[in-house]
Amino acid sequence: MTEYVRNASDDRAVKAEIIALEKQALERWNDGDPDGFIELSADDVVYMDPAFEHKLEGKKALETYYDQVRGKIKIDRYEMLDPVVQVSPGIAVLTYNYEAYRDGCVFRMNCTEVYRLNPSGCWKIIYTHWSFIQSNN
Repeated sequence: MTEYVRNASDDRAVKAEIIALEKQALERWNDGDPDGFIELSADDVVYMDPAFEHKLEGKKALETYYDQVRGKIKIDRYEMLDPVVQVSPGIAVLTYNYEAYRDGCVFRMNCTEVYRLNPSGCWKIIYTHWSFIQSNN
């Protein structure tokens, strides 16, 4: 059995790439353009969101949802807090807290994205999970 030997510099590069991809997609999302996330999503993506009773399965279902919100989202500014990327061969899991500021209000969410390295060497999202941050107040 061949043992996988991890290279710390490779892991750092993957972590930086995943965070950069996510931030690029968030920038577009926060300006009403969901295409950054559509482009990042694999055909077999699964999407979970507290706004839905059931998960969305597949890129087509995700595109249908995103088309409904296209141009309707405008975030004044956002923060990706405490991003952590865990790397395994061909898989990277990104978790972070998301704070969006709009019209003097702040919205806080948890996000988990699972990225898979496809055969062409591009990272694609195969799983997204959003949840509300529970307040201690």
